Amino acid sequence: MFNMNQIVGTHDILFITLDTLRYDIAKNLLIQKRTPNLEKVLPKTAWEERHSPGNFTYAAHHAFFAGFLPTPVTPGIHPRLFALGFQGSTTTTDKTCVLDTSNIVSGLAAKGYHTVCIGGVGFFNKRNPIGNVFPSMFAESYWSPELGVTNPKSTENQVNLAGKILEKTPHNQRIFLFINISALHQPNYFYLPNPKDKIDTIESHAAALEYVDGQLAKLWNIIRQRHSTFCILCSDHGTTYGEDGYTGHRLSHPVVWTVPYAEFIL
Repeated sequence: MFNMNQIVGTHDILFITLDTLRYDIAKNLLIQKRTPNLEKVLPKTAWEERHSPGNFTYAAHHAFFAGFLPTPVTPGIHPRLFALGFQGSTTTTDKTCVLDTSNIVSGLAAKGYHTVCIGGVGFFNKRNPIGNVFPSMFAESYWSPELGVTNPKSTENQVNLAGKILEKTPHNQRIFLFINISALHQPNYFYLPNPKDKIDTIESHAAALEYVDGQLAKLWNIIRQRHSTFCILCSDHGTTYGEDGYTGHRLSHPVVWTVPYAEFIL
């Protein structure tokens, strides 16, 4: 585990949620060499298998922003990178960055970070009160249909926007940049060359991840030009495509609660 008390204040922080990405698909595509840009940055060129604290976007992200990132699948008490100050926490250690605020975003802002959110799925769309809950945590927040689930170029648009934000932010200003990648969330059928009846499938889910991976090289290059950056990549939950009769998420099934996770420095 990284010592976050040495990271916070000295590094930029990038937190990307690959919304709805299944662990099994992420793992298999990595083995098949279909996600080369992720392979270049993942520790030991592998995803870590973890359990999400929520089975849909809203629940999972509330937990994330309270410091409860996906938990390692192995038994035991697992220390956390971030925590909010409250009594009785058994997962807070001397390497945990403890923030005395209601969420880690405002906590990092209090540490001098400029906080930025690039939204993706509907819970970040700022079109209604619930769609403003997460964006309102940040000093700067963005959402448009071009960044959302129905746009086949959403990740490209998100990466381009991230580049503009990082370019205008002074190098001596630490930044906490959060991106919710929307491409894997339904609908994703359009990432297949010949989709059948506009129906999402496990194959289109995999194709969406390949598309996302294709956009990440540009993001890694932008980040490397700026400053040492601590990165967290994970899914918030998976989704079902007919397993045991289930379709979708917001349900407790192994492919929903099991998610890929990685942390590293660029």
